[in-house]
Amino acid sequence: MSLPSDYLERVYAGVLGKLIGVYLGRPFEGWTYAKIMEKLGPIDYYVHERLGQQLVVTDDDVAGTFTFLRALEDYGVSPDLSSEDIGKAWLNYLIEHRSILWWGGNGNSTEHTAWLNLKRGIAAPASGSIEVNGSTVAEQIGAQIFIDGWAMVAPGQPELAARLARAAGRVSHDGEAVHAAALWAAMEAEAFVSSDVDHLIDTGLSVVPKDCLIARLIADIRRWHSENPDWLTTRQLIQDTYGYDKFPGNCHVVPNHALMIMAILYAPHDFQAAQRIVNTAGWDTDCNAGNVGCLSGLMLGLDGIEAGPDWRGPVADRLLISSADGGNGINDAVRIAYYVANLGRKLAGEAPLPSPKDGARFHFSLPGSVQGFRPDARSNANPALRVSNAAFGTGRALEIAYTALAPGQVAAATTPTFAPPTVTDMRTYELMATPTIYPGQMVRARVVAPRENSGAVDVRLTLKVFGEKDRLSNVDGKPVKLVPGAETVLEWRLPEFDGQPIGEVGIAVTTQAQRADGRVLVDWLRWDGAPEVTLRRPKADSDFWRMAWVNGVSFFSKLFPPSFRISQAVGEGMVSHGTREWTDYAVKTDLTVHLGSYGGLAVRVQGLRRYYGIRLVRDGRLQIVRVRDETVTVLAEAPFDFAFEKAVPMEIRVRDRVISALAGGISLEARDDSDTALTDGGIGLVIHEGALSTDYVSVSAA
Repeated sequence: MSLPSDYLERVYAGVLGKLIGVYLGRPFEGWTYAKIMEKLGPIDYYVHERLGQQLVVTDDDVAGTFTFLRALEDYGVSPDLSSEDIGKAWLNYLIEHRSILWWGGNGNSTEHTAWLNLKRGIAAPASGSIEVNGSTVAEQIGAQIFIDGWAMVAPGQPELAARLARAAGRVSHDGEAVHAAALWAAMEAEAFVSSDVDHLIDTGLSVVPKDCLIARLIADIRRWHSENPDWLTTRQLIQDTYGYDKFPGNCHVVPNHALMIMAILYAPHDFQAAQRIVNTAGWDTDCNAGNVGCLSGLMLGLDGIEAGPDWRGPVADRLLISSADGGNGINDAVRIAYYVANLGRKLAGEAPLPSPKDGARFHFSLPGSVQGFRPDARSNANPALRVSNAAFGTGRALEIAYTALAPGQVAAATTPTFAPPTVTDMRTYELMATPTIYPGQMVRARVVAPRENSGAVDVRLTLKVFGEKDRLSNVDGKPVKLVPGAETVLEWRLPEFDGQPIGEVGIAVTTQAQRADGRVLVDWLRWDGAPEVTLRRPKADSDFWRMAWVNGVSFFSKLFPPSFRISQAVGEGMVSHGTREWTDYAVKTDLTVHLGSYGGLAVRVQGLRRYYGIRLVRDGRLQIVRVRDETVTVLAEAPFDFAFEKAVPMEIRVRDRVISALAGGISLEARDDSDTALTDGGIGLVIHEGALSTDYVSVSAA
């Protein structure tokens, strides 16, 4: 089947619909209809501020959806992707008690139970089965909330979407939970080619057993819908027949699936109305609204989302993904849409999409996209500052528009490159993420001043860098004068910032001589090259430098004099840093193993179980290993005089397929020509059942 001509844009609308629904329903997740009506009334728009919460937060619905999908990338883009392989992705990307899931305990949280099964060696799909976990645990809501990505890679192919969703759902769930997931995935896949909601529901029913409870539930809701023009009557019937009190467990799939079906029946072609219904109805609001939002986005497109209030402006494409691959954490809907669409194209046997604007990270190519850019807090030109998407040549650009900009005023727009300071106040899931931009890299941006601007302005690249007490401070690049009708490429090789992470990057506009009206168009913004950075405890009183490491150990100490001291109670632990954009680089450090069977440095890290390691082994060996899932391959080794409490100078270099190490005067080199060779990824510190420390880690070009 050929892909829809508007496939990418429809995927983008689906991603945005998912985000809008999750962020809308998140602040009152778990509330009943009665409580929502008492405290908030009908949900017509974002209510986070009324409840003293942030809008864009870490959430399992978002992070799980776009992390588990990576199993396609890691284990082969195939319609036959197995539950076992998706389960392996769980073990690579999930950090217990920290990333993505509700870690509510064995037998309480379905996903935590499944993760523990996987960790114990019970492979998927047994890990999520009723036979192993019982029906109460296996039939909670989680399989359904993570399925949108599987539908988006299978446009117009509901059977394929259902097959992939079923394989993914069975990692952690079984029974009615998996039926619900497969049905909704089939509906979303069919929504690429049909906007007839009855047809979508029939399509979903075709992939589940005719006598399953989910099918019987849908028949009831369809009948109630035909008999009752007011959705409130049907909601009450759902509560009386399929309410939470009828099913065991914390968050059963059946009541929530019923509300989703109700919402799309009563508001088949109205994005806002569907969100109002599914959120006002209560129960697991962020999950239900996220699935409904994705389906509505895929079916109605961007025009459907924009037919009501401004859902997109407050979100500004922003999303957070908490996982063991920290460089994927600070993300946006445009990048995710391209990622998902390219997986779908590969699955369909099509070539990948051309990288917009020569692979720029921020290119604003999709309609209305701003990729996280918002007015910078120091922009004293507000409220006469607008940040939006604008037509530019044959494409689109980011528009920074200003009115009566006076000398001394700043009009600036920035986008996140690391966790915001407010992440510590999020009452949700912990964010595991590393910065996306680093000292030593070259930042570039093409900016244009339209001819109709009233006067010249100065433009410059700008950063926000963490500092004393974890406050963000502005650091500006060199200004360039931009007259009406001119364009320039701004460049800035970023300096060191005492080990502190860079929190935001953007463009600042000022004027020196006279008030100015106009706009600056940012065609693209990118950065390239290996970092040149020494990672250590900064002199300032701050802690975000430590939070910039993905924490996959039992204990990441603040108490000891060295900058980094980690310990692991059981098995292997790792803290990691950097992104998948890192390819060839060199690392230098002094490591001290205080206890453990081995400790060392990891390079080209792609999660907890995909990396190259340089190990100091207690039995007297220096090793270069490749770790992939449960398989550890020794690529090279040599005798080594191992001792506890002895600082060992180490230098490691990765270039192409060659890994070179020098540790304590012993050199070692390996070449990995296998099909599973790792070509990119960050760095990490690794310890097995013990403790390790170092005062610095330096990263530079190879």
